[in-house]
Amino acid sequence: MFRNFINRIVGSFKGERHIAPLAVLRMAFGAIMLISTIRFIAKGWIYDFYIAPKFYFPFYGFEWVKPLPGAVLYIIFACMAVSALFILIGFLYRIAITTFFTCFVYVELIDKTYYLNHYYFVSVIAFLLLLVPANRYFSIDVIRKPSLKVTSVPTWTINIFKWQLCFVYFCAGISKLNYDWMINAMPLRIWLPANDHLPVIGGLLDQTWVAFLFSWFGAFFDLSIGFLLLYKPTRKIAYLLVVIFHVFTGWLFKIGMFPYIMIFVTVIFFSEDFHKKLIEWLRNIFSRQYVPAPEQPVSLYFTAAKKKLLYSLLTAFIILQVLLPFRYLLYPGKLFWTEEGYRFSWRVMLMEKDGIGYFYVKDGTTGKRGEVINAQFLTPLQEKMMATQPDMILQYAHYLHDYYKDKGMNNPIVTVESYVTLNGNGSQLYIDSTVDLAKQQENFLPKKWILPFKDK
Repeated sequence: MFRNFINRIVGSFKGERHIAPLAVLRMAFGAIMLISTIRFIAKGWIYDFYIAPKFYFPFYGFEWVKPLPGAVLYIIFACMAVSALFILIGFLYRIAITTFFTCFVYVELIDKTYYLNHYYFVSVIAFLLLLVPANRYFSIDVIRKPSLKVTSVPTWTINIFKWQLCFVYFCAGISKLNYDWMINAMPLRIWLPANDHLPVIGGLLDQTWVAFLFSWFGAFFDLSIGFLLLYKPTRKIAYLLVVIFHVFTGWLFKIGMFPYIMIFVTVIFFSEDFHKKLIEWLRNIFSRQYVPAPEQPVSLYFTAAKKKLLYSLLTAFIILQVLLPFRYLLYPGKLFWTEEGYRFSWRVMLMEKDGIGYFYVKDGTTGKRGEVINAQFLTPLQEKMMATQPDMILQYAHYLHDYYKDKGMNNPIVTVESYVTLNGNGSQLYIDSTVDLAKQQENFLPKKWILPFKDK
């Protein structure tokens, strides 16, 4: 039975399919990324996030990624917007998708303060679009060079996106199968009452049973929606559920563009005929003189060397995707507390975590000790995010050590008195306040200076 299941999965990546779903996905991704980039620029976040801060929290191993001068950052975001437009219309596609992916990943690596699952998701989809010929149909590139046009592509170029979406949803569902979410309805019991002012449904949102209903439905939705989208008889109702679910959560929780990104890219699950009809409809809009004509089937063939390279990249990609969400099993303690192995694992909106950190620097020679005013070094958002994430606390401690050493302090000792609350459990000491964090090094090993969580 297991072997048959594996064979069916492998078989779903073989053969050929019409390219229309890939072309529609390209346009959907380009459109939503264009809107998202313009929105980011318009809100002034380039300055707030990447120019105003005095200190940045890079990802481990990417400390060499530094913010460029302000004017250059604006140029980078302009390049992202133009690239998204070119992806949408299929113009200079290879250059456009490479530029977008490079610029987007660069910006995300500057500071982990702004890490979001949907930014990671965008990076993943952009990477996959690098590997597929999404511009070989219904694109400006084809108009400019008709010989590029193909009607059939290897099935994997379409199904890899379906696999990725199913995997994201399923991981999000598995991560909800925990005591806080299923038994305590946390953090929804905290979040929903904050929306009791909303019309029509506001009066219900402070009811405990509603929090439990939302929690259980959310878990069921994430665990099942991928399968419902794959199964033709349930696909339409499943997509309707996707739209309702994401619009509703976006309305309640103000989570930016994530709901709309998922709505746009999930169209990949629809049939070839749906996508061909959609493209015909678009053709009629943009060309009133367009007369439908029978298509000449043209298949896309990869050379043996290119196939080997692509299959190697895809295999490595899938293995990495499968392993990353479960690396937390290598660490002791409560995942939501230590956050070791939390990022890049498709855990979405699972905890209400807040904290405060009082940092102290002591002169190693004189013993003189003083409290650090965090606002002198960090933006309010940086301070808020740092207070509950141990790796960021460690980075900040090292920064303070170097800063005060440069000011003439001898062997600065940096400690923190940090208090954190998780899912309404009450504030408790988070970091061992006797440990000199300046002497602790970042690595993939468990951080022993994180105090254990005490469930109350």
